[in-house]
Amino acid sequence: MRNGLQIVLAIFSVVPLAFGISGVFFGAGRWLPGEAIPPELDNQYRYLSAYYISLAFLLWWAIPHIERHATLIRIVTFVLFLGGLSRLWSFVDVGWASQMQVAGMVIELAAPLIAVWQGFVARRHDAR
Repeated sequence: MRNGLQIVLAIFSVVPLAFGISGVFFGAGRWLPGEAIPPELDNQYRYLSAYYISLAFLLWWAIPHIERHATLIRIVTFVLFLGGLSRLWSFVDVGWASQMQVAGMVIELAAPLIAVWQGFVARRHDAR
């Protein structure tokens, strides 16, 4: 159970890392190539992309001793869940985005399940 959680988190941590690095280096212009991107939008996009990178680092820090990091995992999954709600709001307000972003929303909305899983792992570890 513990190893499974560690593997799932390690695999999923690559997703925000890849998006974060791409966002920092390519900016908002990657979504609208050849069109003028307002500097404020690009600046904000690159700034928020750094949060994705930070998320991956936080998960990597927690993975080796996942049973000890309930608070961190709860905070990370709550933040992901809020991000998923924000995407859902965008889809309702503006319209559906790419399949990749819909998949991201589904994962983010399901993120609290990781906190539940971590709770099981922590209780099982404490019971030893």
